Amino acid sequence: MEHASGDKRFKILEAHMKKHQYRHDALIEILHKAQELFGYLEDDLLLFVAYRLKLPASRVYGVATFYHFFTLKPQGKHTCVVCMGTACYVKGGDKVLAAVEEKAKIKAGETTPDNQVSLLTARCIGACGIAPAVVYDGTVTPRQTPETAVAQLKGWMSNGH
Repeated sequence: MEHASGDKRFKILEAHMKKHQYRHDALIEILHKAQELFGYLEDDLLLFVAYRLKLPASRVYGVATFYHFFTLKPQGKHTCVVCMGTACYVKGGDKVLAAVEEKAKIKAGETTPDNQVSLLTARCIGACGIAPAVVYDGTVTPRQTPETAVAQLKGWMSNGH
């Protein structure tokens, strides 16, 4: 089942759930995979997992909120998720990440003091053919360079910077 958005990350998550035979006892493992793919567990993602595992949304939400290692919302107004999968890394994902960290003056997993930008990394977002890929506010963007990433950040940070 392809997600309505056409986002390949849902396809990867679906394959992961299938690998676990949609078992309820694999919920934590599946939520880890979802967070690895998307950077954080937004409501739509939790509902998708609940639906596919045939679990009440309240149970999935309860597990996601109980464990401190799950993040439900990015803290910043904007999110930048740099893919660090092999293809993205080899094609310069590490340099893109370094440029974003330098420009925003934060490290991966942090949010700027003004709460404008949260910087996250993902192990693989399934967009290897367009590496290096960066997800800006939920939009997968192909073939990023340190320059294009910094340009995106400038637009977000111009308010008050």
